[in-house]
Amino acid sequence: MRVSAVAKDIPSLGTLAGISRRALQRSSESDAIVNALQRCVLPRLCKTSRMRPNLFKPWTELPEAQARAVTGVLTDIDDTLTTEGAITPDALAALAQLKAAGLPVIAITGRPMGWSEPFAKAWPIDAIVAENGAVALFRDGRGELAIEYAQDEATRRHNARRLREVAARVLREVPGSTLAQDSAGRVTDIAIDHAEFARLTQPQIDAAVAVMRSEGMNATVSSIHINGWFGEHTKLSGARWVVQRLLGRALDAERERWVYVGDSTNDQLMFGHFALSVGVANLMTFADALTVWPAYLTAGARGAGFAEVAQRLLRARALTPR
Repeated sequence: MRVSAVAKDIPSLGTLAGISRRALQRSSESDAIVNALQRCVLPRLCKTSRMRPNLFKPWTELPEAQARAVTGVLTDIDDTLTTEGAITPDALAALAQLKAAGLPVIAITGRPMGWSEPFAKAWPIDAIVAENGAVALFRDGRGELAIEYAQDEATRRHNARRLREVAARVLREVPGSTLAQDSAGRVTDIAIDHAEFARLTQPQIDAAVAVMRSEGMNATVSSIHINGWFGEHTKLSGARWVVQRLLGRALDAERERWVYVGDSTNDQLMFGHFALSVGVANLMTFADALTVWPAYLTAGARGAGFAEVAQRLLRARALTPR
């Protein structure tokens, strides 16, 4: 497994007015984050009604009682656990430490079933929910990898033709668009690459989303892909399904005690649902597009940000009498 360099932490949010551009791994992205933070984090600097990061707090300000009460962690994968496409050593160690501490971790991603399979086997996590809530991958009672679907086989078969047709229409009507390189592993959706190996402009992204939605699809934009699918499933429905399936618990009854960690606009449903929602620092690259903000923001970006989330929970858990 390739391991990329770990993104360095950015300073405390209390010093964001003077933040250094050395904070992040990608210089162009660093500029975008710094500019967003400088104009928006302090309430007096926020310029538009949509840009309201004054509503979030630094992750370091999570109250001790809430940290101790956390019962599980849900997390995005790309640019949340990973940096430049690979999980970082600190994020991988954080997953192992959370598991050892008895905190379930479930990854919720737009990545396909085929891409997710090796990581569901190799990473110390309880499950991966792939394709935006459509596919669950987890180890069964014998330790073997199990794969289950939110849609039945007849529905998946019926949708397969429609998915191919919409994908062809996007490629035809949005010049420069290409299918994501992981498309061969997809079962229930399509994905257009906008920032992984290709680069699409915002008008191109908007046009692809418009085509998908005109065909009756759900469409979301992650940090790397534009995903489209038929059906009512979402990241949230997938999380509910797998928590019930694996743990025998109703997620919504515990929503104040689960942490969700994400990095992009397609995490907004989860940010809005969970009181302990957290954005890693690179979320700020999407400041202009966000309408729902997480409750907290980490100082670290990507894998370093996830590790920061984990260490806060682990410290609180170590102090909790058993």
